[in-house]
Amino acid sequence: MALKRFTLVALVALSLGACEEDRYRGSARHHIPIPAATYALMSEKGMSKDQPILIRSYKKESELEVWKRKANGQYALLKTYPMCRWSGQLGPKVREGDRMAPEGFYAIAPAQMNPNSAYYVSFNMGYPNAFDRAHGRTGSHLMVHGACSSAGCYSMTDDQMGEIYALVREAHNGGQRTVQMQALPFRMTPENLAKHRLDSNIAFWKNLKEGTDYFDVTGDEPQVGVNGGRYVFNASNGDPAAVQAVQRKRQQDETQVAALVAKGTPAIKLIYDDGDQHGTFKRTLVASGSDTLNRAASWGSRDVGVSRPDALTVGPRVVVLDDRGKAKATIRAESADNEVVLAAVAAAGAEPPAKPEAAKTEPARAEAPR
Repeated sequence: MALKRFTLVALVALSLGACEEDRYRGSARHHIPIPAATYALMSEKGMSKDQPILIRSYKKESELEVWKRKANGQYALLKTYPMCRWSGQLGPKVREGDRMAPEGFYAIAPAQMNPNSAYYVSFNMGYPNAFDRAHGRTGSHLMVHGACSSAGCYSMTDDQMGEIYALVREAHNGGQRTVQMQALPFRMTPENLAKHRLDSNIAFWKNLKEGTDYFDVTGDEPQVGVNGGRYVFNASNGDPAAVQAVQRKRQQDETQVAALVAKGTPAIKLIYDDGDQHGTFKRTLVASGSDTLNRAASWGSRDVGVSRPDALTVGPRVVVLDDRGKAKATIRAESADNEVVLAAVAAAGAEPPAKPEAAKTEPARAEAPR
């Protein structure tokens, strides 16, 4: 018992000192309040707890955003949360057991909220959605949850997840039937699109960008459908002014991508040992040394059994691609940050591809479907 308590304390320290009040654990977790500081932030930004929200998650940047609709009908950013853990690689979830966190447009209804989660509190993303089913993708119980551990989910600290859960709950209570979650590989910037232009998922990512462009330009939630194996947006709402504005943004972004490519921006593919987490958590993990890492690994294997803490001590491998999309060099970067990746590529020059690193094995263990 003393050892378990000690490992739990170590994980709390790893999560930047997060501490949940006991009265919001167990059967009372569905009553988790929105923190007073977040209420004050909403008031400052002209928002109320009952207004609709929208969630955006970004794997590469390891961040989750909560947006809230204001009185004028447009969404504004309420808060950005550093993500504590996601697993797998950039790209969509394809099959059960692949450890990939979903990418796409998902709808979170009240029935998908789980205050009794094994990972503090959670909500089901709704994977597979109509797009996933159209492509024959499999998997279940894909969540946003606490506990800072993931095997195909987006995981936050318990403090963060309690707050996000409360925000979604109050939006539902205010009349929002479903909360849209835009689960994205990265921020859809020209810089990211230029670097990942030869990735095998680029056509899918550009399809996602059609929906995020609409949100960025109009400040309104896109209506999402599926047709011909693609996401379609606002098929029943052809506002000519909005359509033209979105098209202008798309053309401007494409022009910037072309300019970046012309300046020599390399085409790359990022390969993670097993997902990533925001740099604030990683710096704490590395600074704490191997002893803390071992205790975190012990906690994960015994109590959650999904994440590999050892995979977080280094950044992703950066595969530099030639014009045909073939690997011509592989470099280890310290992080997935754009500047760090580009610096690693520039420092490596035209080195030949590195030999693949030996796969790290884990003891077999039962896991819930993902």
